[in-house]
Amino acid sequence: MAEQRRRKRPTTTTGRLFRLTGMTTSIATRVAGHQVKGLFQSESAKAADREKLMQHIGKEVAATLGEMKGAVMKVGQIASQMQDILPREISEQLKVLQNASAPMPFHVIRRQLERELQGSIDERFTSFDETPFAAASIGQVHRATTLEGDEVVVKVQYPAVKESIDSDMKHLRRILRLGSLLKVDEAALDGVFREIRNQLEEELNYHQEAINLNQFREFHQHQPWLVIPTVYDDLSSEKVLTLSLEAGTPLEQTNDANGFDQATRNLLGERLFDAIGEQIFQFRTVHCDPHPGNFAFRPDGSIVMYDFGAVKRLPGEDADLLRRIVQAALNQNWVELDDLLQTLGARKQDGQVSDQFYATWIEMLLRAFSSEPFDFANSRLHTDIMKQVRKTPLEQMMKFQPSPRSLLIERVVSGHYWTLMNLGVNAAFRPNLEKALSRHDQASA
Repeated sequence: MAEQRRRKRPTTTTGRLFRLTGMTTSIATRVAGHQVKGLFQSESAKAADREKLMQHIGKEVAATLGEMKGAVMKVGQIASQMQDILPREISEQLKVLQNASAPMPFHVIRRQLERELQGSIDERFTSFDETPFAAASIGQVHRATTLEGDEVVVKVQYPAVKESIDSDMKHLRRILRLGSLLKVDEAALDGVFREIRNQLEEELNYHQEAINLNQFREFHQHQPWLVIPTVYDDLSSEKVLTLSLEAGTPLEQTNDANGFDQATRNLLGERLFDAIGEQIFQFRTVHCDPHPGNFAFRPDGSIVMYDFGAVKRLPGEDADLLRRIVQAALNQNWVELDDLLQTLGARKQDGQVSDQFYATWIEMLLRAFSSEPFDFANSRLHTDIMKQVRKTPLEQMMKFQPSPRSLLIERVVSGHYWTLMNLGVNAAFRPNLEKALSRHDQASA
């Protein structure tokens, strides 16, 4: 019976509210029970019980958010990458949200599609595949053929998602605050949630995504190897987006057998790095959803980039600040780096951070940007970072916090680290990094 209820996804605002309220109440009850029980426990028993509580909360949140779709699932996906916001036990459980999510029933999608395009599917398309080939947190994608015979993909937003943002985020924020689970101050948390909410507002407006697609295509004209789909305006709306079908090989299939030798994979890695670098420092508008499903690759060295709903527009001062932070790190100027991180809001303005702390961390974070080839396929950088987190005294780590000004850019960089690993790139990226920084100077001139 519980499984049947779990499989039925809420598709109305009221249904979503009911599901989230039930989850919040359940977790609040467990937290309260844990706190009462803790009054009669030793410190070691209390710590063991807290770890079990975190794991349970993580599983319950991940399961519910996976069913819910929409804002809460999207925030959960981002939160799974943010070890400095959530306890490790919770963020580990939330990682399941990074995987492809189950699709909505087609009758729900048909109703949404026909309402948005003001006509039946048969009146708008010659053929329409009812089985989606991709499903995500806020919508799913179907193949179709236009009346003119063009092969297209149709992205359909799930119902009730946009109308439920405020309620969804209110409940998720309440859950994250239960039992003082967060390690950041309220002002920092407010900034992070505000940034995510603003991003969701734009991502849910497919008219805006169409504008983004056209702007990115124009900016990248000098890079013909970067393929960006074309918008079919007459088959699109605020909640439906129809695009040209641009085929490519998924990331996990970029191997020798499919025509991707080492030289080609290295070229793809460098081109991806250059494209993102120009977006950050020159265009100051960044494709900021590095999920592998948003990219495809071709043996001729071309990269197909999908999904331009998640776009971060950087104010000029933020792009300049990021450039100065990277430059200070490259120059090992720890005093300047510390000041700049405080300006960014990533470093709390209290206490001191030693030069050795920065030297240790920057060496790791810049290891992949050496003048010597870096073997991403065999990289252990991510495990070294986690080991260093465990070795670093908590009071040192607590001097840092997520900054809403750089949150999504950090997501891009960390996400594409895994892209380069999965591509098996072996290349020296220091020249590419220096070129990206010089692009900022050209944009500012």
